[in-house]
Parts: sequence; structure tokens; C-alpha cells
Amino acid sequence: MTVLPDDGLELAGDFPDVPHEQWQRLVAGVLRKSGKEVEGAEAEEALSTALEDGLRTRPLYTAHDTAPEPGLPGFAPFVRGGRAEGNALGGWDVRQRHTVADGGAVLADLENGVTSLWLAVGEGGIPVPELGRVLDGVFLDLAPVVLDAGSETGPAARELLRLYEERGVAPEAARGNLGADPLGQEARSGQEGDFATAMEFARLCAEGYPGLRALTVDALPYHEAGGSAAQELGCSLATGVAYLRDLTEAGMSVGQACAQLEFRYAATADQFLTIAKLRAARRLWARVAEVCGAPRAGTQLQHVVTSPVMMTRRDPWVNMLRTTIATLAAGAGGADAVTVLPFDHALGLPDAFARRIARNTSTILIEESHLARVIDPAGGSWYVERLTDELAHAGWEFFRRIERLGGQAAALRSGDLARDLADTWQARRKKLATRREPVTGVSEFPHLAEKPVARQSAPEPPSGGLPRVRRDEEFEALRARSDAHLAATGSRPRIFLAAIGPAAAHTARLTFASNLFQAGGIEPVTDGAFEDSGATEAVLCSSDALYEEKASEVAAELRSAGASHVFLAGRPGQYAGVDAYVFAGCDAVAVLSATLDRMGVS
Repeated sequence: MTVLPDDGLELAGDFPDVPHEQWQRLVAGVLRKSGKEVEGAEAEEALSTALEDGLRTRPLYTAHDTAPEPGLPGFAPFVRGGRAEGNALGGWDVRQRHTVADGGAVLADLENGVTSLWLAVGEGGIPVPELGRVLDGVFLDLAPVVLDAGSETGPAARELLRLYEERGVAPEAARGNLGADPLGQEARSGQEGDFATAMEFARLCAEGYPGLRALTVDALPYHEAGGSAAQELGCSLATGVAYLRDLTEAGMSVGQACAQLEFRYAATADQFLTIAKLRAARRLWARVAEVCGAPRAGTQLQHVVTSPVMMTRRDPWVNMLRTTIATLAAGAGGADAVTVLPFDHALGLPDAFARRIARNTSTILIEESHLARVIDPAGGSWYVERLTDELAHAGWEFFRRIERLGGQAAALRSGDLARDLADTWQARRKKLATRREPVTGVSEFPHLAEKPVARQSAPEPPSGGLPRVRRDEEFEALRARSDAHLAATGSRPRIFLAAIGPAAAHTARLTFASNLFQAGGIEPVTDGAFEDSGATEAVLCSSDALYEEKASEVAAELRSAGASHVFLAGRPGQYAGVDAYVFAGCDAVAVLSATLDRMGVS
């Protein structure tokens, strides 16, 4: 009889190690049943997932998947966090964005969990003279203020500093960031930014406002232009290095210059990639500081924003789920401040309910899920450590490419950077169009009968530089055509789904076809006869075996009933009377657009 230890628990140390090759043989056996004849490493590769930047996620990571030692929290290379205590003392800074002069909304946020303010000021935001009214009632010595003023950074920063003085806020008590970002402004607007003003405020903050930073290194313009995680990292490094050069040439030390920078990144619903990106960003900036001779100054202050690119206009409620995952990833990745965009961000100005849900997302993760109590919770994961290392190398290579082009400013002005970002987005658009990258509620499981969510129009942000993209944009254009047809005729364009045989034979392909056509705003009809459906085209849905037996016959019947075009869900072979096939991986956008064209839906 085995005698258990006093605690009743045993470790697995007595179990023999399982060779990696044995696992690969088991994988190969499973794949063989699906018709794939692969062995060894090829079997493992068959289960791998391609990411952007040439990276791949493998199905299994072990202790043999080595990565450089990440160090300890608060110590170089800062992979595990810029502070030894992480966010354990009070959680991350909950920072909400405001774009209109609504002092009531600002106070409501601060009274209900928000700990700092991010204010869009000037063009596309709060008028500079209104800044005092927006901050009326705000304790400026307690609530940090971060400005985002673009071409009006100078006037906005001076007005904020005037408010500090007017309201008796001691210079050492001021917290936040004046938001100067001339290269980010150029990326947004296409107009060269004001470096002289940025340097002026950096010197001012370094000399008299120890808790106030002057510059933001904003990577969002590159993320919003379709850039990958590595491109976002590379652009942020190139921008940060450009600012270091200017600040040190102006007489500041490397340490003083680093202390004037705050970095801004996007968090997406790909939680592991977001975690790895933030950890890699800190490692890369630590390397820059080390090369510049100031390794102790390599701590990177990170402000993370839930991705605008992932926000959808259709079924916007799903955005709450996306932002929750993104916020969890930002917190687990060690972000110092997190901005959760309201779920209706893509529709216009958020209402009070949307702002409440946004701020409570962080509160729940901090106070109820206790996410901040663990420093670097993903640390030690073989997958996360390896992905962090691979992403750091990819980001560093893109940074070196920008430096070879002459630096961030030169890469922007030559158009080389825009072309790189466009190439990345074009590859991703193909995945979106074929639904290899699904968008829930838009390209997958759309709800045609949903009640539209209406919001007041938001101020137009600066434009003229890099484009802003969205994952839903092509499907949104198709749905807009359907909406216009509904408004003009009282009904949506329809397509008849002809189910052949019992439910077991047709359910999977019927569901697939229904989702596909609804993604383009085309209403599927599954009951009754074709003549009564109001449709002009039809789709056959069944099993391969029943297609062999009945596809041509049913297609002929539909033709006789008036169907101008007959699809078949799947691609098992050629059948008389079938014009085209729709299948997993087909270009859904092209299929849907052509179908709407034939239906006369403009």
C-alpha cells in the first residue's frame, strides 16, 4: 500500500518523461484520419498557426522552447514590468478619453473609478479656451491630465499650465503628459509637427514639473493604418529614438530625455499577442537606453488603448467582449495606464451607459478578478516567453529598416512606411474577406434584424496622413447597400436556401450559407417554395452524397421556378445547372458584392 505524504499530495516526479517524438506520432495518427499523411515535425507544423511578421504559433511549447532570461520586475531589461511592485498596490491607471467639452461626463468618470483623464484638444476635440470649463471641479493635484492636441499642442499645454498655477497646484504635484508628439501628428495629418515646441516643453517639465512628461510616443497611428504588432513596435522605437536625439542635442542627458517620454500602444482581442507586445516593447526600449549609455533610464511608461481597428458598427454590443479581453491582456502585459474605448466608439459620441461600462471593465478586472495583484502573471509561460522573444526580434528588425531609411520622419515623408503598412493590411484584408479571420456579429453570425444603435456624430479627427482602417469596413459597405435597399423597397434582398434531404445531411451547410449571405445583408429564406420566397437566386445545401444524387435535378427545378442563379454550398464536383460554389475560405466579399450587383442592389 502506498503511503501518501502528510499533505495528501504527490508531485509528478515519479512519472517518466514523454518524448516529444511520441507526441508527434500521436498527432500524425490523428491527422492521418483526416486524410493528411505527415510525420514528425511536419505533423506538428500542420497544427501551427501563421501570424503576421513571419511568426507562427505552434500547438505545443515545452521547457526546450528557450527564450532569454526576462529578469525581475523593476530591473533591466524590464520585460516583467517597469516597477518592482508592478500594479499590485492599486491596479493600473484607469484613463478615459474625452473629445467634447462635457465637464459633467469628466466628473462622472472621476467619481466612478477613473483615475486620470485623456483629453483630445484642438482640431477634432475640445477647444483650447474650453479646457478650464471642462476641468472645472477637477482636483488637478489628484487627477493626472494627458493632452492630445496635435497642431495645437503649444496653446493647449500653456493653458493647462496656466490652470495649474491659477488653481494653486504646486509644480511638483502636477501629473500627466502635455502630449507633444510631432511625428505622431505628422503621421495623422501629413503635416510636419512642431519639434521646437516639443523641446521647449520637455526642458520646462524636466526643470520644474517632475511629475509631468512632455512627449508621447504614440504608436496608434501605425496600428490604425493596418500595421502589425512588430511594425507598431518598430515605429514606436524609431519615434522614441528620434525624440532622444532631439532632446540630447538640446542639452538634456539621456536619462532626462527618457523621463520625458510616455509610450502608447494598442491592445487587441488577441490576448497573447498583446501581452507579448507590451513585454517586448519594454525589452526593446531597455536595449535602446542601454546602447545610449543610460541603462537605468530604460523603464518604459506604457499607456495602452483598446484597439479602434477591432471595434465594429454592427452588433456593437460584442465590442464589450473584445475590449474586456484586450483590457485583460493590457493588465497582464504590465500596462501602466489603460484606456477602454466605449463599445459604441465606432458609431459616434459614447453615451453615459457606454462610458460606465468602459470604466467598469478595468474596475472589475482590478477589484473583482484581482488581476493586478499578480506581477507579470503570464511570465514563465513557455509560449508567452517565446512569443515575446520572437516579437522583440521582429520589432527590432522593423526598427532597423526604418533607421536605414533615414529615421521615422524620413520613412513617413518618403511614403516607404505607408507602403509597408498598406502591404500588411492588404494581406490581412484577404483573411477578413475570406473569413479566415472572423468578425463576430459582422462576417460571422450577423443579425440582420438587429435594431441600429444611433449616436450623435463625434468630431472628425485630424486626417491627411496615414489612413485609418477597420476590420469591418468591407462587410459594413455591403450591409449599407442592403440597408439602402430596405429603406427604398421595404425589404432586404433575399436568397433561397434549398435544403436537400434530412437535417443531418443539410444543417451544417445550411447554417454556413445563411451566415455567409447575411454577412452581406442578404436575407436567407429557408421555408416554402422558391416562387413564394421573393428571391431571385438559390443555394443548394446538403451532403456530398446527396449532391451526387440530386443536385442537378434540384438545380433544374429551381431554374424552372425562375432562379436566375444557383449556388452550391461546398465544392465536391461539377453539376448541371449550378453556376458557382460557396465554401469555407471563399472570397466572401467578392461573392456577396457580385450577388448584390446581380440583384440590382446599388
